[in-house]
Amino acid sequence: MHTNSSYTLTSRKSLAVLRQQFLQVASSWAMEDYRAFVTFHTRMLPRLMNVERCTIFIIDIGSNRVCSIYGTGLTETQIEAPLEGSLVGRVISTGKSLIENDLGAHSGFHEYIAEQTGYVSRNMVCSPIKSMTGNGVSGAVQLLNKKDDSGFDEEDLAQLEEIAHYLSISIESIVLNKEMMRIANYYDQEVERFDQHSIHGSVFIAESPAMREVLDLVRIVSSTPISVILQGENGTGKELIARMIHERAGLKKQPFVAVNCSCIPENLVETEFFGHERGAFTGAENVRKGRFEEADNGTLFLDEIAEMPLQIQPKFLRAIQEGEGTRLGSSNVVSYNFRLISATNKDLSQAVAAGAFREDLFFRLFSVEIMVPPLRQRKEDILPLAIQFLDETNKVFSKRVAGFSTEILELFERYGWPGNVRQLRKEVERLVALTTDGELIYADKCSRELLSFYRTIDPGAAGMEKPLSIPDHVRRLELELIGRALKKTGGNKSRAAELLNITRQGLLKKIKRYGRGETI
Repeated sequence: MHTNSSYTLTSRKSLAVLRQQFLQVASSWAMEDYRAFVTFHTRMLPRLMNVERCTIFIIDIGSNRVCSIYGTGLTETQIEAPLEGSLVGRVISTGKSLIENDLGAHSGFHEYIAEQTGYVSRNMVCSPIKSMTGNGVSGAVQLLNKKDDSGFDEEDLAQLEEIAHYLSISIESIVLNKEMMRIANYYDQEVERFDQHSIHGSVFIAESPAMREVLDLVRIVSSTPISVILQGENGTGKELIARMIHERAGLKKQPFVAVNCSCIPENLVETEFFGHERGAFTGAENVRKGRFEEADNGTLFLDEIAEMPLQIQPKFLRAIQEGEGTRLGSSNVVSYNFRLISATNKDLSQAVAAGAFREDLFFRLFSVEIMVPPLRQRKEDILPLAIQFLDETNKVFSKRVAGFSTEILELFERYGWPGNVRQLRKEVERLVALTTDGELIYADKCSRELLSFYRTIDPGAAGMEKPLSIPDHVRRLELELIGRALKKTGGNKSRAAELLNITRQGLLKKIKRYGRGETI
């Protein structure tokens, strides 16, 4: 096959000029310079190589998608070529250049493109754009349809490979920039998520859909100073959620006053909330501010609000409705300005119906009700919570307990946790206290409640023969390996995933799957 010598000479001179210019400025280029350089090639190469079109493809690091980023008449990522079933995909997969001068005789992805765009490819030459860091192929440059219908030859291929070599720096910079942006966005989201879910430096675990709904409500109500009531069983973390609302409302530096209404003697409720002057009653030797005054410009959190005595409720209603009250032994009116968050483990509407709680106070206490689910309804949170409590307890106890055994992980996820998150924390504290440094935690050190339940789910624990179910044993093995990997990496999920030879997302999915009690 013959070539035009004057055209070839001109092409070589032009390429030499392009290469020299590139080498002079590459070290000082910004990302937009790299993009401009690649775009320039897609405009100039059709003229230099006497072809109709030039397209540059890259392979996305995260998904292995092959997308056109620049090309003659194309916008970015307009064409997505499959790794299998396309000539570009073959070049990228094999790392070897390719000439095809009779595309009409072969079926493939080019036929699909012809149907979609109306552009028919007759012949092509394609070269891989190899990574400058030795990490395989980052893309490919493709030329389509020689204008003189002579087809492509080895000299065309050699020139394109030379061009691909000098394009590699620009393409890899663009690819790495996209990946860095993706990683940066991911970590921005993680940081934002941790910031949103943190109270006093601790992360509030919310992997389950049920708790994510709660946190969505928290974000909404935090932006307005409305009163909120948190309904849920004991130990579900209602006070932590109240503190989150307080902090997200921009009140972190203001007082957060928590009062458990069930712990105040009935004869001291009034002085507890309103305070007293010196000499107001026997034993009142000093002036004391009440909880209303202490919470001024901050948040007053009333836990177990259903236990408030009936006789104090009218005065309490006036205080929160009018924002004022008086200390015992004084006639001076004190103004209050606080956000009210209440919590209860009872149905307040039933208490109103039974006459145990005033209806007018019931309607004044809150504008928004948030239902906090029990731990048994948020299985996905159990293992992450247990790992967090293990880390925290190791620090508090100055211990180095290695982690959880497979049997403990399975026990935790299947137990009903009637005491909710509070019970889980106490159980982890017990297990850390009874386990030797450097050792894994096993079920024999659990409390009586968990041991009793463990014997019902593990026949081997009661001296019975264990089942021969392969899925059960696979599940146990995966849980044990996950536990060992998390132990070795100190709970770092990304490093644990590397040890397990799976992706971080894969590890999180397995933890979530086990949290829902599903088998593999």
